[in-house]
Amino acid sequence: MIEFDLDFRKTLHSGARSFELDVRLQTPHKRLVLIGPSGAGKSLTLKVLAGLLTPDSGHVRQGGVTLFDGAANLAPQQRRAGYVFQDYALFPHLNVRQNIGFGLAPGWRNPARAHCPPAVAQWLTAFGLEQVAHQLPHQLSGGQRQRTALARALAGQPRMLLLDEPFAALDPSLRAAMRAELDALQRRLDLPMMIITHDDEDARVFGDAVFTLVDGKVQS
Repeated sequence: MIEFDLDFRKTLHSGARSFELDVRLQTPHKRLVLIGPSGAGKSLTLKVLAGLLTPDSGHVRQGGVTLFDGAANLAPQQRRAGYVFQDYALFPHLNVRQNIGFGLAPGWRNPARAHCPPAVAQWLTAFGLEQVAHQLPHQLSGGQRQRTALARALAGQPRMLLLDEPFAALDPSLRAAMRAELDALQRRLDLPMMIITHDDEDARVFGDAVFTLVDGKVQS
């Protein structure tokens, strides 16, 4: 089965400037790495897969499910993508427990500070975050923030993981430890995963399939 099947076009405008995103890639592998220079369109491609950016034409499929094909365009919630942003995008006014549980309840109300649904408790334990569950993001170490963001992405039982430079903010020793943790976690959960990175070691560890994006196009 083809895990990732992307063939789409999107034109973005900023003032008098425009950027053409023309992405065509296909792989049966569950671990896909997208590399390339800054401004090449990597993060935009991740947003298209997550449903945060709608293509002008083409199709986007993952695991045999059509996410977009012009006639159909699944909402982000329907796509069930666990998205980890480069800066982790944790809510600064919510503690670790609240951040992890934010997407579990309908609507946009903040979870209660002391409320701990089973899914939140599970990932607090899995990532060793029980002792900091009450702390705010600015009180956490880089590794704890990364774990919190990943726990939030996993709490909603996603069908795929999308990670934008997940280790870029970490020092080299912590980056190696977190890379090993994510490697083991993905293999255990067997979740399809796309990672954006500039790090050759990330590509080596996670890149069952590696594609290079330059100026909005996948290079052969």
